Amino acid sequence: MFTSAFDAETAVVARGDSRYHVRLSTAWDIGDNANGGYAMLPVLRSLREESGHSDPLSVTTHFLRPIQGGGDARINTSLVRRGRSVSVLTGDLTVAETQRLTVSAVFGDLDDHEPGTGIDISAPLIPAPEECLNRAELLQGVALPIASRIDVRVHPNSAVVNESKPAISEGWVRLSDGAPPTALSLPLFADAFPPSLFAKLGSVGWVPTIELTVHVRRKPADGWIQARFECDDLIGGRLIESGTLWDSTGRVVARSRQLGLLLDA
Repeated sequence: MFTSAFDAETAVVARGDSRYHVRLSTAWDIGDNANGGYAMLPVLRSLREESGHSDPLSVTTHFLRPIQGGGDARINTSLVRRGRSVSVLTGDLTVAETQRLTVSAVFGDLDDHEPGTGIDISAPLIPAPEECLNRAELLQGVALPIASRIDVRVHPNSAVVNESKPAISEGWVRLSDGAPPTALSLPLFADAFPPSLFAKLGSVGWVPTIELTVHVRRKPADGWIQARFECDDLIGGRLIESGTLWDSTGRVVARSRQLGLLLDA
């Protein structure tokens, strides 16, 4: 039976009393630090176990300290409220007796059959994945072990630096081993692209996330996930970046917004 690296390297073990254990992998690092989208996932898995529901609807993560070197980590969870349609929970990840991040999440059950009508955002027309550039080929000023786990293809326009154009990063993303996207993988994909400031400023190195909120809107269809991220707010080295993810059918599957830190500001 096929087990994806995504499932194997974010798997958690229950320890009782709403506590869980995970062994973190360094294969998801950016430079020497664990990617934030990866580091939050074991907490999200633990919260799902406690929630009584199948899907994350809203996930807000505050990143307190970097995680380096992988290894054993402890997860504590707390149920704020369990409801029939949604449950609210919080959790934290501790490595080497130091808390590294906290997560607040709302869980529910996404319906495969959407009743009625809604308001949606059309996916922009961009080159196909095979016509885009592999993120690992871009000179971003930081090593990318995560490229062995996530296949990110960047729009050629996002790879050309020009200070006069908008700070936009867009393209395609999927898990490298071919595992299909899921509602649980969308928060990871929302933190997998080069910083959108790269298109405007060039190599910006590691841009740590301070806070990331992801709203999961639908279960994704199989295939590539299309993504677009834009930064239109940079003050004092602190940036705000907004993102949208579409599945292979062109439907919006997630929206994101994050507060990041430009270390070279």
